Amino acid sequence: MTVLFVVPTLGERPELLERSLASIRSQQVVDLDLVLVAPAGTVDEVAARFGARVVPDPRRGGLSGALNAGLAAGGPDTRYFAWLGDDDLLTPGSLAASTEALEAQPDAVLVYGWCDYIDTEDRVVFSNRAGRVAAAILRWGPNLVPQPGSLMRYDDVVAAGCLDETVRLAMDLDLFLRLRRRGRFVVLPRTLACFRWHDDSATVKGENLSMEESDQLRMRYMSPVAARAYRVLRWPGRLALWLAKRRVDRNTVRRAARATVTA
Repeated sequence: MTVLFVVPTLGERPELLERSLASIRSQQVVDLDLVLVAPAGTVDEVAARFGARVVPDPRRGGLSGALNAGLAAGGPDTRYFAWLGDDDLLTPGSLAASTEALEAQPDAVLVYGWCDYIDTEDRVVFSNRAGRVAAAILRWGPNLVPQPGSLMRYDDVVAAGCLDETVRLAMDLDLFLRLRRRGRFVVLPRTLACFRWHDDSATVKGENLSMEESDQLRMRYMSPVAARAYRVLRWPGRLALWLAKRRVDRNTVRRAARATVTA
């Protein structure tokens, strides 16, 4: 039961990368295949310390291309697949809980849980606990299925076509939409990961592009009639997502201010 865990990185945030890898390596999973996808020579030392393999970044297709390079490193015994940003964290026991959930439900293709948003000092600024609602509204509303902490069946990811290298930011949504056609999503009522919210995050920097790309992806998988309706119906969901992100920004500023006062 090999879990292929891929971490794409440019090696530019070594301290955060080490903390991310430590959170993965500490998981109580017997057969964990940890793979870093990185430019040649940038992370060899840290990879060796954490028992990880290094796969060269193909330097094409952006993040999707890097993830596909990691997927290609899977072997005949690979059963599950996950990825994590090089500044994000898994919570203790996360991977054991998600693998057990998929083992117990053979018709499920993906398991996800709750996700905490943390700032640069690991302070929680928001918690995504959408639960079952996230999978229910995936095709029509905001993508509330947390990618950090999610675990997928490797064979289903490959059969679905892996990551689309033409997608710049919403590659997780695109893959989720295709996986939904292959089986059920299972949700665990526990925090599985922490997503780091900061100005350098691609998700934060590319907010408008990500929302537009997400809308185009949803319409790609709809009938022509449904796509025309969605062009109108998408705006309430966009507004809700925009308001949620503004709330996270405000919380981040407030937590930082409080920490400065009490320091």
